[in-house]
Amino acid sequence: MQPEIVSIDPKLLVGLKIEMSFSENKTATLWQTFMPKKHLVSAKSDELFSVEVYPDLNFFKTFDPTKTFEKWAAVEVNSAENLAEDFEVLKISEGLYTKFIYQGKASEAARFYSKIFGEWLPNSEYKLANRPHFAVMDEKYKGEEAISEEEIFIPIEKKV
Repeated sequence: MQPEIVSIDPKLLVGLKIEMSFSENKTATLWQTFMPKKHLVSAKSDELFSVEVYPDLNFFKTFDPTKTFEKWAAVEVNSAENLAEDFEVLKISEGLYTKFIYQGKASEAARFYSKIFGEWLPNSEYKLANRPHFAVMDEKYKGEEAISEEEIFIPIEKKV
């Protein structure tokens, strides 16, 4: 588990969002709603963005699977003008992220995230930053196939 520390440029995303918790995971429903409509958006590429917007850093202090957050299914765009239907805009500001490559079944990613937050982050020179978390999925993403691959971005800043 060797991440790459990257500084990302601002991103303008357009998509759909849903309020959910880990105990009431609505990710599948969100993507089933988004995918048939994504052709209505003029995306910069074929990449898909799965984004989590947490209310604040206290969300991670004590794990509570019933705490809610925003989950987004989105694509990156150059402009958010003339949006179709119920699409919404999410702006991700520039900043420092740690980028991990996750390979495996989507349903087994929880263990990978557990290692990031339970092992890598506490032992690194970084701490969590209060910006959206996101995963980027391209043609290598195969859902429940063992060869599936996605890029995971966790917002960070240097420990003081």
